[in-house]
Amino acid sequence: MLFGHNSNVTIGVDTVHVQTEDRGVNHAFIDTTVHWKGRVLHRLTNDYVDLLPLDAERENALKARLDDQHRAVVEEIRSGALKLAFPPAAVTEMHPAPPALQVVLVNSKTWLTGKQATLRLLVTDAAGKAVAGAQTKARLEGAEIPAEFTASTGSEGFTTLQFEMPKRNGPEVTLVIEASRDGAKGQLRLQLRAKPRL
Repeated sequence: MLFGHNSNVTIGVDTVHVQTEDRGVNHAFIDTTVHWKGRVLHRLTNDYVDLLPLDAERENALKARLDDQHRAVVEEIRSGALKLAFPPAAVTEMHPAPPALQVVLVNSKTWLTGKQATLRLLVTDAAGKAVAGAQTKARLEGAEIPAEFTASTGSEGFTTLQFEMPKRNGPEVTLVIEASRDGAKGQLRLQLRAKPRL
């Protein structure tokens, strides 16, 4: 049988919801979470493997342990012993996240010739409109020597990045292309594998 408790605790002008649950014998832990406006501000988890397998007596011990854990967290909140950090809700409401940018590698089949990379990029906004003046950069994760290559998009949202491919540090590396403009960002990741030698 699964046990649980739910309590609301008021702190000043805010009300938090405290929820304690038995996650069941397959997981064997008691989980207490403190929620505020859909966000988890605090979590406390304790296992009860020492009570397995459960019988009537051990089930009563589990329920008492769960009750104690829930009560302790509620008391810590009320007494101020448990300090909860409330995110600044007003700031996130006033400043919604800027729309994401889309980064398209126009010449995805032909961008690499020997060691020479020529990335023809198009940057658009969430609505598909070209973004002029976006900062683009490319780097190779897994390169022997880290290097970054940058360029800005023109009025039609296009730009070209040209560079010699750095030496790889292993068989698998990732080409990361990023774009940013006025806080909006976009990213493209291409997994590159070394061609097998014949």
